[in-house]
Amino acid sequence: MVHLKASEVQQLLHNKFVVILGDSVQRSVYKDLVLLLQKDCLLTPSQLKAKGELSFEQDTLMEGGQLGQLHNGTCYREVRQFCSGHHLVRFYFLTRVYSEYLESILQQLQSGEHAPDVVVMNSCLWDISRYGQDSWRSYLENLENLFRRMSQVLPESCLLVWNTTMPVGEKITGGFLLPQHQPSAAALKVSVVEANFHSSVEAKRHDFDVLDLHFHFRHARQHLQPDGVHWNQHAHRSLSQLLLAHVADAWGVELPRRQPVGTWIKQAVKKQPGQRVAAQFQANRDRLALPSSPLLPVPRSRSLLGFPPQHPPLSRRLPPQPPPIPLHQGMPLFPLCPQDAYFSSDHTFQSDQFYFQSDDPSSTQTGFSFEANFMFGPQPPMTCFPTPCYRQQAPVVHRGFQRYLPQGPYVPRGQRPRPSKRRSQASI
Repeated sequence: MVHLKASEVQQLLHNKFVVILGDSVQRSVYKDLVLLLQKDCLLTPSQLKAKGELSFEQDTLMEGGQLGQLHNGTCYREVRQFCSGHHLVRFYFLTRVYSEYLESILQQLQSGEHAPDVVVMNSCLWDISRYGQDSWRSYLENLENLFRRMSQVLPESCLLVWNTTMPVGEKITGGFLLPQHQPSAAALKVSVVEANFHSSVEAKRHDFDVLDLHFHFRHARQHLQPDGVHWNQHAHRSLSQLLLAHVADAWGVELPRRQPVGTWIKQAVKKQPGQRVAAQFQANRDRLALPSSPLLPVPRSRSLLGFPPQHPPLSRRLPPQPPPIPLHQGMPLFPLCPQDAYFSSDHTFQSDQFYFQSDDPSSTQTGFSFEANFMFGPQPPMTCFPTPCYRQQAPVVHRGFQRYLPQGPYVPRGQRPRPSKRRSQASI
């Protein structure tokens, strides 16, 4: 799995309405997604610990939190929303997987101006630890009621992703656990695994997607916070990339082939919290002032970025060069690239026609001139010859359009959207 940059996440979720439902762990999922929609940096420890603040990274506290009373009761409410020109992300704090409060949320989403495109949800720890001796049986019943209501309320085009509960630590001191309700850590760990099994089975029975976070983070306990429940900023960035990769796969979007997110997270541990993670790529960019035209052919299959690496490996031998072109013929060192005409936001495109452009400089340059003795650092001067300029315009994807189905039975790999069981069953 690769990691996506902020510009790519903006394009993937362009004109999309994302709803996140759950406890404080899912609130951190919301915060990291809001941050990643704006810039390439990680959450700070203070941002992860904050609860019910009036504003976080240009979002708005809509209900509860500091607008009311901060407490650890089961009736605590917190509704947050981030809204930009082309993105809408909303978070609802839940202490129970299904309740009258959840019904009010579903009614609000159903009667709202925009229908959700993606719903991300999890609720478990509060359910099995704060509602008395009968909490386990109630949790199983509420799971069934939840997914039954979701299948009735959510539109067929909406993607619901159920996040399994992440692993808990050996010692649990989370604020949601009152002294009289605190189970043993060993008992809660077993209950979480059992709850994940039942919730996954129920979600799949209603043809909803399941993202098994417990599996992905089972060996990442070094990123657990001291309370044994919450996770640090590196784990949440990895979680966001897993979630975005799942969404892209559901929409038939091929992701760029780039450095795996696991390696990137390990490198990010060495950085200070809040430091821009994109800085590791800037050093290589500053070495050259050449245009960003690729040296290799454009790949045949459509992908999220589509461009090959900007610089070939040093070990690769370049093909035989044509003889140098005399400068007195008036031919420029590099071919002229016509200026791109960018699409306006009101142009209509299908939802799977993503094609991202590189964020390197010189995206609209029409020509370049360099000194005749320019060289790549310590390397010897090379003969300048015309290089093909591959430029593709980036379409704007609007929410609510049906998936694009290519004509004919054969399409390149990665361009056919994943079939929806809910949609196929609804048409029967």
